[in-house]
Amino acid sequence: MSSAKTSLALIAFALAAGACASTPKADKEAELAMQAAMRPASPEERAAANRADPLTRANFWAKESNKNAEDLEVALEFARALREIGSHDRAIDVLSRTLIVHPDNPDLLMLLGRIQMAIGDVPTAGRVFQRATEVAPERSETWAALGTTYDRQGQHRLAQTSYLKALELEPLRTTTLTNYGLSLVLTGDLAGAEAKLRLAAANPDSGARVTENLALVLGLQGKFEDMKLVSAAAAPDQVVDQNVALLRGLIKPPRSWDALSETAKPVRVADAETPVAAPTAPVTEDAPKRTLRQRN
Repeated sequence: MSSAKTSLALIAFALAAGACASTPKADKEAELAMQAAMRPASPEERAAANRADPLTRANFWAKESNKNAEDLEVALEFARALREIGSHDRAIDVLSRTLIVHPDNPDLLMLLGRIQMAIGDVPTAGRVFQRATEVAPERSETWAALGTTYDRQGQHRLAQTSYLKALELEPLRTTTLTNYGLSLVLTGDLAGAEAKLRLAAANPDSGARVTENLALVLGLQGKFEDMKLVSAAAAPDQVVDQNVALLRGLIKPPRSWDALSETAKPVRVADAETPVAAPTAPVTEDAPKRTLRQRN
């Protein structure tokens, strides 16, 4: 039982046991105790709780939720804490109940969609993100997230349409450029993929993983010198040479895109805000499919 519920139970018991001897002073003290038990935490207390470990945060926000389950900030923070400790089902329940009161809140919808993606329920996530695009069409991340659900379901043309809408709103967003570029790889447009990944890699927040995805797309086009230049900043020379050797073997003699995609197929699309995962070890003949990964 939470501390808030425990406090209320004790107060109720005390009132029942001492009903015959109740006094104005006792009644006032009981009223004050009840008010204190139900008083929301201060902004300072909430900020301090959010600096704590995940389990402590979850317990804190559970108590706040018991005081007012319809509070938007409380629901979001509680669901985030539950997500971090792996309690996805409860987080979904918290968000779903709060959406009854706040049905058009895009933050609730985006968090719910991301948790649905995390548990692998891509169709439901897609419907949630679709709703997010309807209530907040001006937010690029709603369209980008919707795009990842289409890619995960093999609907790459629809995914690319969603990414384009997202880029109209935020042209240089790294995650969107990366996912759009890798979606283009899945439909065989390597030149288009290169263009988007170059833009993503030029951003300060791109990181080595985006760079490696760009290098691999260059290699798939036979641009091995460009691939070496791009990879040099993010991988040891030996790894770069091994990647180049592997990709030379894949495309010489020339092979169709369908044949290539069976061997060097990008892994599944993730949910729209997770960092790109690039190879952390040299590419080998039995593991090229792990070298291209989409960003969530």
